[in-house]
Amino acid sequence: MLDESLLDTPEGLAEADRRGLLRGAAEAGARVRTAARHAAEAGIGDLKPDGRPRAVLIAGPGTAATHTADLIGALAGVGSPVVRLAPTGVAPAAGALRWELPGWAGSVDLLLIATPDGTEPSLALLTDQAYRRGCSVVAVAPAGTPLAESVAGAHGLFVPMATAPYDQEEPLAASSSGVFWALLTPLLALLDRIGLIGAPPEELEKVADRLDQVAERCGPAIATYSNPAKTLAAELADALPVVWTEGASAGPAGHRFAAALAELAGRPALVAELPEALAAHSALLAGPLAASADPDDFFRDRVEEAPALHARVVLLRDRPLGGLTAATAARDLALSHDTPISELEPEEGGELEALADLIAVTDFAAVYLALASGA
Repeated sequence: MLDESLLDTPEGLAEADRRGLLRGAAEAGARVRTAARHAAEAGIGDLKPDGRPRAVLIAGPGTAATHTADLIGALAGVGSPVVRLAPTGVAPAAGALRWELPGWAGSVDLLLIATPDGTEPSLALLTDQAYRRGCSVVAVAPAGTPLAESVAGAHGLFVPMATAPYDQEEPLAASSSGVFWALLTPLLALLDRIGLIGAPPEELEKVADRLDQVAERCGPAIATYSNPAKTLAAELADALPVVWTEGASAGPAGHRFAAALAELAGRPALVAELPEALAAHSALLAGPLAASADPDDFFRDRVEEAPALHARVVLLRDRPLGGLTAATAARDLALSHDTPISELEPEEGGELEALADLIAVTDFAAVYLALASGA
């Protein structure tokens, strides 16, 4: 059960945050600035690309690499296909994971490697395989790791991951905001340089500023009633989150939110995009998980027994209110089944700023839910 009193106790939150999750979320803007500087120092701004790659391949372990691939795919659109190379293996350990290039990969393709570890032997082998095939290779990983040496040997471009001095003592979770933005930012700078997406240095600075603004609005010292992240965490206390997204940028934010809820707070969540979400989840909202199902049992022991788990819709949108939207139908469907709904929309800004806004607020919400529920 959620300890809502902890949400308004900054000292208690700090004591409960043994994994440095709040710190990672608060420092996301700083990580973006450091990562952008590392990208510039690595020479990304001096590249003279011949054109867009036929396809962009992304490899790396864990949710940070998965979310990086999702976001880049959403931003790239139809410019070039973005393909995540999912690993195989018997365990999620660095030495057990295996990556392979698809048979069609060749000299007109670009391989991106994003890892907060850098000791995975298979990623070094993947780099060698890409070199033999003629693929261009760019990697973001901690400096001084075996992967850095492999990329240099394959004549690829290596960008040191933006880290903090305490990362070695207290490694951040894979879903941490700090890890995510440290891996993503140099790749955004690279893809801007080759003309696949629009992420010039001034846009990355705006992203960092937006992340700082969200950290101010959602920080642990801000009371729940005026803190959108704490409010969302409290609303999800005894709920099954049903995350509906609308807009290209909101999709990756929704998937990241669901993954963070599972990894950090130990909470399941469902994700779907509007308008198809309405058909996919209609039966769910009308079934035993609906808020109107199994009303409060008079005989339930309210001290010993946890309340029943019921669905709550979380609507993430990045479209303007005046545009074509399925949000009205989504609200009508939820309310027709007495299902509560939480809505998040970013403040005005560019596409990257809107995405950063949604990701930052939901990252904070997942952290607060984890801390207040003792996960």
